[in-house]
Amino acid sequence: MRARFRSTAAPPGVDSRNRSLVRFARWVPFAVVLIALVIEFSPANFLVTGTFLTAMPAVAALTMGPKGILSVTALALFTDLVSPAYDHAYYSNIASLLLVSLASVTMSNAIRTRREDELDQVRRIAMAAQEAILHPVPARLGPVRAASMYLAAETGAQIGGDLYEAVQTRYGVRLIVGDVRGKGLPAVRAAAAVLSAFRVTAHYEEELAQVMNHCEAALRQERAVPGAVGQEVLLEGFVTVLIAQVSDTPEVQVVNRGHPPPLVLRRGKVRALMPASPLPPLGLDDLFTAPPARAESHPFAPGDRLLLYTDGVIEARGPDDHDFFALPEAMEAVRPCTPREFLEELHRGLIRHTADRLADDAAMLLVDRLGEDEADEQPAQPPSPG
Repeated sequence: MRARFRSTAAPPGVDSRNRSLVRFARWVPFAVVLIALVIEFSPANFLVTGTFLTAMPAVAALTMGPKGILSVTALALFTDLVSPAYDHAYYSNIASLLLVSLASVTMSNAIRTRREDELDQVRRIAMAAQEAILHPVPARLGPVRAASMYLAAETGAQIGGDLYEAVQTRYGVRLIVGDVRGKGLPAVRAAAAVLSAFRVTAHYEEELAQVMNHCEAALRQERAVPGAVGQEVLLEGFVTVLIAQVSDTPEVQVVNRGHPPPLVLRRGKVRALMPASPLPPLGLDDLFTAPPARAESHPFAPGDRLLLYTDGVIEARGPDDHDFFALPEAMEAVRPCTPREFLEELHRGLIRHTADRLADDAAMLLVDRLGEDEADEQPAQPPSPG
């Protein structure tokens, strides 16, 4: 989703803690003009209000667009015109008000155009960096059909740390999905380190847990490089990761390190593959004592549909900022279709739920388990690297 500028939204760069302050500031010019109007029709009309009225379009330009500026100007001009008081500065005040209004609108348009250009440039850079890390998932891998989708947050000004990949190996189809805490280049470096380790070790490590261990070691090595990550990431950063494997047997093996559980859609009903022994995310081993990671097996028969996703999907809030996106119910409501169409339908549901205001990046990776006849149609597997 692309960023959009709306008259009701706070300016880019304003966080949620300051949104209420921005909304309050928008009412200040109107309040000043209304106070001046009251003064003009009161015994205190000897007070000079023209100076304050002239400045209000410029004040409005700080928090509003052209429509807001023109609204303030119209109200201020009405106050000047209906004022019973008359002095030698009457016409000069009106001329000054119109001149300041014109300058404010021109400045607002220029700033808005420049801001949009800057955000477009940042967005293009972010998309290029993201596409260099996240490779397209093949539509067919061994015994499964697959599809993936990455949804950028509405702000569009930060590069996210969501990651996913699907590769066909001698052990079966191996999948990974993860979410790096934070944004920006440190998150991208952490995601790249985990993905690189997975892409290499997934082909030669027989045990799925060992693949996860290599990802953890790569993240630890990345964090050890001086200046590679910020102090905040060193103190609080972590990566939730889930690795799954689909082989010729009707099951899926999962190693989950603090990530939201995958969902299996079977005969119209969704079931979460909850881990029997929850493990901490990567990067938090020094804070938690946990048993060694091991793969857990779950039924995954032909016709089943497996969805891996990041928390940006299930934590997406509605316009009232209370209810979360009900992903299991949304999956059950989708009609039978291809994996790509299924993800697009979930995407549309997510957009409707959030009113096109996705607060965090979201990634989804979907695989369909094929029957034996369908799986036999798969072309010969290329030799694994290494």
